[in-house]
Amino acid sequence: MTAPAERAKLSLARELGARGSRNPVGEADPAGPLPASACDVLAVVPAWWEAQARAFGLSGRWLDLEQALDASAPEAAGGGSRTKRLDLVTSTAEDLGAAYVASLDAGVRARHGRHYTPPQLSVRLWTMTRASLGLVRGRLGPLPGLLRDPACGAGALLLPPVREHVQALAHSDPRVTLAGIPNLVEGIDADPAAVWLTNVVLAAELLPLVALVPEARRRPLPALARVGDGLEAQERSARAVVMNPPYGRVRLAPDERARFADVLYGHANLYTLFMGAGVEQLDAKGVLGALVPTSFLAGRYFSNLRTTLAATAPLRDATFVEERDGVFAGVLQETCLAVFSRRKARKVSVASMNGRVVDVAKLAAPRGGAPWLLPRRSDDAPIAAAAAAMPLNLGATGWRASTGPLVWNRRRADLADEAGEGRCPIIWAADLDGGRLHRDPSRDAFRYITLRDDRDAEVLALRSPAILVQRTTAPEQARRVVAAELTEDDLHRWGGQVVVENHVNVLRPRDPNTAPIVSRGLLCAVLATECIDRVVRCVSGSVALSAYELEALPLPPPDVLRSWEGLRGAVLESAVHRAYRLG
Repeated sequence: MTAPAERAKLSLARELGARGSRNPVGEADPAGPLPASACDVLAVVPAWWEAQARAFGLSGRWLDLEQALDASAPEAAGGGSRTKRLDLVTSTAEDLGAAYVASLDAGVRARHGRHYTPPQLSVRLWTMTRASLGLVRGRLGPLPGLLRDPACGAGALLLPPVREHVQALAHSDPRVTLAGIPNLVEGIDADPAAVWLTNVVLAAELLPLVALVPEARRRPLPALARVGDGLEAQERSARAVVMNPPYGRVRLAPDERARFADVLYGHANLYTLFMGAGVEQLDAKGVLGALVPTSFLAGRYFSNLRTTLAATAPLRDATFVEERDGVFAGVLQETCLAVFSRRKARKVSVASMNGRVVDVAKLAAPRGGAPWLLPRRSDDAPIAAAAAAMPLNLGATGWRASTGPLVWNRRRADLADEAGEGRCPIIWAADLDGGRLHRDPSRDAFRYITLRDDRDAEVLALRSPAILVQRTTAPEQARRVVAAELTEDDLHRWGGQVVVENHVNVLRPRDPNTAPIVSRGLLCAVLATECIDRVVRCVSGSVALSAYELEALPLPPPDVLRSWEGLRGAVLESAVHRAYRLG
C-alpha cells in the first residue's frame, strides 16, 4: 500500500478525545505515539512471518512480508529493535496480538478500552455464533456470508472463523478460495498498528492455500482489515458481526446521539453504540456475537438497547465468563458472550465458562426493556423462569427506590465524629450489616454531617420510616441483598432525622397517602429471604444492586403478597420458595 493511500485510510479514523468524547474525524493517528515496547513487538513481525512461511515450505519473495501481503507496515514497525522480542518469532498469532496490546501504555488501553480477547473466549464466541448461523456442530463449514469485526484490534475474534473456513475448503481450488476471502472477512479498527497485525495474522492463516497454488500464479495476499470507524454505516450488510468492543462513557455530538437514539437512555456507553451499529449492519439472516460487560442485561442506561435487541435481534445464546481477574488485564466487571439473531428465537441457551463450558439452562428469550433475568447457576434456572413470568415488580407494589443522596467525599469538610448544633447522623452501608440497623464503630469518625441550610436539609435529610438496602456488597459477603428497616422508633433514637449515604438504596412509599400493596415490615422480611437473594443474582452478577434494579425486582400477584402478611421466619421462607417454584 502506498503512503498516500495509508494516510487516506487514516483520515477515516476518529480519535477518542479527552474523557471518552468522540472527536471529529481528523488526520491524527488515533493510536497516538506508540511506546518503545510496542515498537519492539511490531519490529519482530517480519521475522515471525518468515518463520510462518517457511513452515509451509514457501521461499523467495513469500518470506518477505512486504512482498507477500498487500498492506504496508506502519512507521512504528521500523522504530523498534528486532532483537528485543525474539521470543515472539515462534509464538502463535494470538500470543503476538496479546503481546502488542500488553505493550501499550496502560492509560491508552483504559481510555480506548483496548483489551485483547483471550483465545478460549474467541473460540467460544465463534462456536456460539456459528451455531446460530446454522453451521452443523462438529462439522467444518465455510463462511456463509460476510463476517465483520468492527473493532478487530489485533484480529483475535477473526482467527477461529478464518481457520475453519480454510480447513473446510481444503479440498477446493485454493485460488478460488483465496480470491473469495475478501468478500467474506472484514476487520475495522481505529489503530493502524493493530490493523496491520490483523492483516498479518489472518494472511498467515492463508499460507497453506498459497503453498498449493503454482508459484507462477501466486498473488500477494489481500488486506482483510482496514483503518476506520467501526460505528460508521457500512455499504455491505454482514451475515455475522463479532466484536469485543471498547467500552466506557462517551459524549456524543447531537447528530450521533440522534442516530443512536433507539439504543440510548441517558449516558452513552461505547459498547452500546457498537452493539446497536452491529445489529444495524446485519442482513436478514444475520447474527451478532459480542463479548461485553453484563451491565447491558439489567442497567437502566441499557433499557432502550434491550428493547431494540429484543425486537430486532433477540438473544439466542449467553455464556457468562466466571474468571474476571486475569481474563482482561485490570478488568473486574462481569462479562459474557452474547449471541443475537435476526431470526426469531423463542428460547435462549445459558452457560457458564470457568476453564470449561457448563450448560446452565434453556429458557424463554427475554423481551422488552426491563432487566433480563438469566441464571448463572443451573439450580437458579427455575427461579429465573418463575420470576420472569411474574406480573408485578417491586415498583408496581407502591414502593419507590432511590439512591442515598450523600456523596460523602464531596462533603468531607462537613463531616464530624460527634453530634452538634445543625448536625444530623449519617447512616452508612456498614450500619446495615447483618440485616439490622446499628451504628458500625468503623464509621464513628464520620458519623455526623452539618446541614448548611434548609435547602440542604430538604435534599439530604430522611424524616420518615423506610427500608434501607445496601447498594454494593463485598464479594465475600454471603448475601447480595442486605436490607434493614428504619422504623419510627429508630428515627426517634437517631434524633428524628438521618442522612443516608449513596452506597445505600432507600425504599419509600411512592404515594405517602396510599398504603403500598405490601407493608414495610413484610417487604423487608421478603427481601431477607434466600429466594429473593437468588432472584437478584439472576438480575445482576455483580456485587452492585442499583435502585433501578431493586425497583424492577419481580414479585408475585397482589393476592399472594397479601397472604404473606403476618408470616415470618421459616414459614415465610417456604411461602416465597413456593411462589418462585422452589418447592
